[in-house]
Amino acid sequence: MIDSHRFSLFLGAATLLAIAPGPGMLYVLARTLSGGRREGVLSCLGTFLGGFSHVLAAATGLSIVLAASATAFAVVKYAGAAYLIYLGVRMIMSARKDQDGEMQMPVGQVPRNPFWQGIATEVLNPKTAIFFLAFIPQFVSRVNGGVFWQFLLLGTISVALNTSCDLIVTLLAAPIGARLRSSAVLRRRQRTATGLTLIGLGAFVAVSDSR
Repeated sequence: MIDSHRFSLFLGAATLLAIAPGPGMLYVLARTLSGGRREGVLSCLGTFLGGFSHVLAAATGLSIVLAASATAFAVVKYAGAAYLIYLGVRMIMSARKDQDGEMQMPVGQVPRNPFWQGIATEVLNPKTAIFFLAFIPQFVSRVNGGVFWQFLLLGTISVALNTSCDLIVTLLAAPIGARLRSSAVLRRRQRTATGLTLIGLGAFVAVSDSR
């Protein structure tokens, strides 16, 4: 059973993180602008399955350790908290940098099936796995039991929120693409807000109980 307070905090943080433009969203946007909405939707479905594979793998392996050892549970939580703070600081520091290069497909890349390429983009991205390992355990309650199902549910919700935002970007690709490309202020504000959220989450975990 997931603690209601932690779930509310998780939902707010996961939503804010989902709407902040990242590599996955920009990849979907690039495919949509180059190949149309069909390619964009297929890319979204691919990144969803790729992200879910990380959640399933983490839930299967990590939940066993977390459920069996209170010490391991605390270590993972505090290591994750430190990593979230690190990510937040990095994101704020990079908020002033121009991110136009992220909008471009790799030079010389031959367009392939957007669905399978979307899966590969997520599956082969180690940062996705590390992020889920750091983010999800902060909201899992060991004392309530069902660590595996809590991890799986929260991870699935997180991936679904990401995909929902990607689908919205796909449906509104032209104006959103132009806005993201032209508005350095918007990018800075989104990155700063997301960075502060990550730092806040890390700090919350560091001072709260280690359930």
